Amino acid sequence: MKKLLLALLALASFGVANAQQYALFGTKTMFDAFENPSQKSFTLDSSRRFSSNFFLPYFGTNAINKGDSKFAIRKLTQEGVFDTRSLPIGTGEVNHFFENSNIYVAAFRLFKSFKYQKEMGFSWQIRSDAHIDYTNETLAIFDSFERFNSNQQYTGIFDTKGYEQSYHQFSFTYRENWNKRLAFGLKASILSGILYNKLNIADSYLYINPESDALLIGLSGTYSSNFSDFDEVNKKNFFPNFKNPGLSFSFGTNYTTKKGLFLMANIKDLGFIWWRSNTQRTTVDQSKVIENLEDQSNTNQEIKDIFLLSEQSKKFLAPTNAKLDVYLSKRYGFYKPGLAVSKNLFYKGGDIAFVNTFIANDFSGSITPLYNLNGVFMVGLQAKYQTPNFELFMGTDNLVATSFQTMGMIKNDATVGSGPNGASFYMGVGIKFGNVVNHPQFADVIPGINDNEGGSFFKSLFSIFKRK
Repeated sequence: MKKLLLALLALASFGVANAQQYALFGTKTMFDAFENPSQKSFTLDSSRRFSSNFFLPYFGTNAINKGDSKFAIRKLTQEGVFDTRSLPIGTGEVNHFFENSNIYVAAFRLFKSFKYQKEMGFSWQIRSDAHIDYTNETLAIFDSFERFNSNQQYTGIFDTKGYEQSYHQFSFTYRENWNKRLAFGLKASILSGILYNKLNIADSYLYINPESDALLIGLSGTYSSNFSDFDEVNKKNFFPNFKNPGLSFSFGTNYTTKKGLFLMANIKDLGFIWWRSNTQRTTVDQSKVIENLEDQSNTNQEIKDIFLLSEQSKKFLAPTNAKLDVYLSKRYGFYKPGLAVSKNLFYKGGDIAFVNTFIANDFSGSITPLYNLNGVFMVGLQAKYQTPNFELFMGTDNLVATSFQTMGMIKNDATVGSGPNGASFYMGVGIKFGNVVNHPQFADVIPGINDNEGGSFFKSLFSIFKRK
């Protein structure tokens, strides 16, 4: 339990791998087209027919920790010291941790047909989501039980709940124009689960007996996982093997008005993973007397054994972190404002972002104030260079926290920074190659000009529903 909690919280500083990079919405980058399936990424008479990241960096990550534990987490992540003496205990205060990552290992996209502006793409992503609500005492007990007063009973102080899920996502995307203003797109994915943890302690208590030098701890709750200990996790866990398979589906549409207002809506990553390899679901409702308190490592192991000794092998389904996104924007010369609203469908959280993009030829910069519905305000910054056949972008969704975290790690100083701690960073490189995609009257090679691929997929699909 300690290793699970600390490992997830440590991600807040390292950003190894949510905001969803809203400044890239409506940009016709590969990221935009893969994340928002109705979006196109090729420009007639300018772009070449194929695009790829060629295994170059193409990823985004965001992590936030909010609550009284912020200094203790800074101490851990910026100095490498686990010290909870700054945490008030006995209050039952709850901290919140969130982490999301989206890494495109490989992405390939092609212009399929001039008629209907058909595009299709293939991608391999590694995704991760985490959300933990934990008390100050949950951290403190693993540092030192001496923080707690003897001969006093504490109740509800370890009530913690949260989850972490990571998986590979292999996707096929397809988009086409319905007409000159309306477009549709879809993304179908096969998933391969990597790691899963879900903890829910609904009731807890602690009593330290000064006479016997022992503590009585009681826990009631559930724990689901595909591994028993972080020590079991190795490189093999991170290779796709489909022992924990899943499916997800995304569908999107966009419309441009006569006055240039761009509107887009998506349902993203609606799916599940069937966790069935080395999985266990533990239900506990017990108390335990722990002696030999001088040995903190023994105390930690005894608490951990409450869950380990109750493990039962069980398969289970877990939903992916599906989202509903709505985005609108309009360009005014060199300035393009945009509003994005995103809401998680199965888990807590969402974002409201106001994207301010300033454009100068092939260069652009964006400033994005963002309110996370978990109660965190952030400001993002992005720089982008984009031509019809090349794109390079870099940015952060949380400039202040990322700057503090970086400076604190460089100086090895936990006093650097204030407010919620965390980090956010994303970047990408995309290249187009092949023949230029031209209008029919200028082209020697015209992909799909006769549209022998069977006409419009979405018009055929909707006509089926019409007949029914």
